[in-house]
Amino acid sequence: MKVTYLSTNKLNLFKMTKKISLSVIAVLLSVVGFAQQVDYELYTLDNGLDVILHQDKTAPVVTVGVMYHVGAKDEVEGRTGFAHFFEHLLFEGTENIERGEWFDIVSANGGQNNANTTFDRTYYYETFPSNNLELGLWMESERMLHPVINQIGVDTQNEVVKEEKRTRVDNAPYGKIIYSTGINPYLFEKHPYKGSVIGTMDDLDAAELDEFLDFFDKFYGPNNATLVIAGDIELDQTKELAEKYFGSIPRGKDVSRIKIEEEPIEKTIVATEYDDNIQIPAKIFVYRTPGMGDRDTYVLDMISSILTDGKSSRMYKRLVDDEKIALQVLAFGNTLEDYGTYVMGGLAMGDADLSELGTSIDDEIEKLKTELISEREYEKLQNKFENRYVSSNASIQGIASSLATYHVLYDDVDLVNKEIEIYRSITREEIKEVANKYLNASSRLDLDYLPTPKDQ
Repeated sequence: MKVTYLSTNKLNLFKMTKKISLSVIAVLLSVVGFAQQVDYELYTLDNGLDVILHQDKTAPVVTVGVMYHVGAKDEVEGRTGFAHFFEHLLFEGTENIERGEWFDIVSANGGQNNANTTFDRTYYYETFPSNNLELGLWMESERMLHPVINQIGVDTQNEVVKEEKRTRVDNAPYGKIIYSTGINPYLFEKHPYKGSVIGTMDDLDAAELDEFLDFFDKFYGPNNATLVIAGDIELDQTKELAEKYFGSIPRGKDVSRIKIEEEPIEKTIVATEYDDNIQIPAKIFVYRTPGMGDRDTYVLDMISSILTDGKSSRMYKRLVDDEKIALQVLAFGNTLEDYGTYVMGGLAMGDADLSELGTSIDDEIEKLKTELISEREYEKLQNKFENRYVSSNASIQGIASSLATYHVLYDDVDLVNKEIEIYRSITREEIKEVANKYLNASSRLDLDYLPTPKDQ
């Protein structure tokens, strides 16, 4: 069967459709999805494309997203940054969408769109008034089947990525912590997580056009992708449209991945990183943790909340309020498909010594390892995670992203409904147990994060 594409006349009709402004869409998105149960249907087209449908008629909006199971970890040594580069490159245009027209088409039809890349996957999406569902499907099928990848686009996006790296990574205060470029190289020796999502500009500059074409052919076939359609849709009609625009796209190459395992960290890694963009030093502890889907990562999420979530958290009350040695505290996990990292620390107040911050943080860790949290603190913790769950499913865009993520990276779409039950089942005893299992000085990075000396 031949794919049916939108003709120029039909595209013009889309452009003439009565528009709903972006501000109205934002309001509509904010009131959708408060129901606890997220109903969905998952099926697979003959070419291997997984499709997830979620119907919600609360507001007349629809999100069309495609998540490709390709990220920075799939790149080869010496050619880093390709996955993130494609996040930009695949907006350049297609055989039927002129270069530079993508965003104009979306905005002209009352929509919004974006894309993002991690070490593990790349996600593109559009949100439209629901009468433009077909337009969203056509555009994403164009991106998958007919992208124009040429030297002009590569050169243009090369400059865009360079500017993004300068502004968002190189010149961002505490950027080496936020983007893990000052963390992951210490925790990973063999795994591609030791690099960065944005890669190096030298690698991108050295790449030939054929290498970009090969990367697309390898990873952007329908059998390495998941299409998610969520919102004000009719299920039978949407299935027909998904088949119409994606059904006859040829199956791509089968993607094989090698599981790379790191040796355990058995001795404290002591390091110092400098940042031109800061004036306040920080003491940072980082631990390597399991990958997505491991129950311990959910427990660590709760530990993070206990330690630093809000002004009533343990580390905030001690380091900021009581001892006044920290301006701010932090603790967060970055859970990826194969491994994760768990970061905690504080920004020094005044002349406070970083070793003093480290001692106080370790004292709070030790309390978690030796004492059960109180029943009152446990109840407060459960309420926080209940509220977070409701918020995560409070927009069509959020639900669409969650459905795709749970399928691609967790291989369990129903986590969109079951994940809250995991948090509810975590006990006080388990929090203590996991703290003892992972939060040990002998298996962490002990990082002093300092302003660059003026004489350098």
